[in-house]
Amino acid sequence: MSRIAVVGGTGHLGAAIAKRLAKAGHHIVIGSRAAESAQKAAAEIGHGATGGANADIAAGADFVIVTVPYGAQAATLSEIKDRVGSAIVVDATVPLKPPKVMRVQLPQAGSAALEAQAILGEGVRLVSAFHSVAAHKLATDEKVDCDVLVFSDDIEARKAVMELVSQMDLRPVAGGALANAAAAEALTSILIFLNKTYSADGAGIRFTGLTTAPPIP
Repeated sequence: MSRIAVVGGTGHLGAAIAKRLAKAGHHIVIGSRAAESAQKAAAEIGHGATGGANADIAAGADFVIVTVPYGAQAATLSEIKDRVGSAIVVDATVPLKPPKVMRVQLPQAGSAALEAQAILGEGVRLVSAFHSVAAHKLATDEKVDCDVLVFSDDIEARKAVMELVSQMDLRPVAGGALANAAAAEALTSILIFLNKTYSADGAGIRFTGLTTAPPIP
């Protein structure tokens, strides 16, 4: 099993991802700006999870999953970029800009994923995923009826992350190149709008016409 660092793991999405991966048998390390907060969150997750400061936990991990708000993305990535080494970095950032979170507001670079690439550098194995799954649903033990789009220019890294998604009892769907992550980032604002308009409890996406378990291409 892998050592997985969840940067920003004290937030709702990070904690939910960490919990599912811990239950799948991975060694989870929770990160936060304050090590004490991370250690408390790790104790709540259990399954041997540990915690520490973001920069510290990124070193030596097989995967580094970044689950911070858009406003903290640049600072967080700058803090860990010299620590990630050969790890696969999974960025779940969505460029939501309060108070108009129901309006698509992609950054000038085209997407938060491409901004992440510019900060981390070309040598980092970067994957973008987890944009469209509701954190409160992911935090339960129930199966979530939602596909997870996974994007990367590194095909092997994309495959590895899709395997993690499968272990979380979710269906991964390859979304192609990292630049395509803009579509999923934009879709998040639409899902927020749908939740409010239709009083939905965490609307998600599901692709039709695929096999029950799509291959991991």
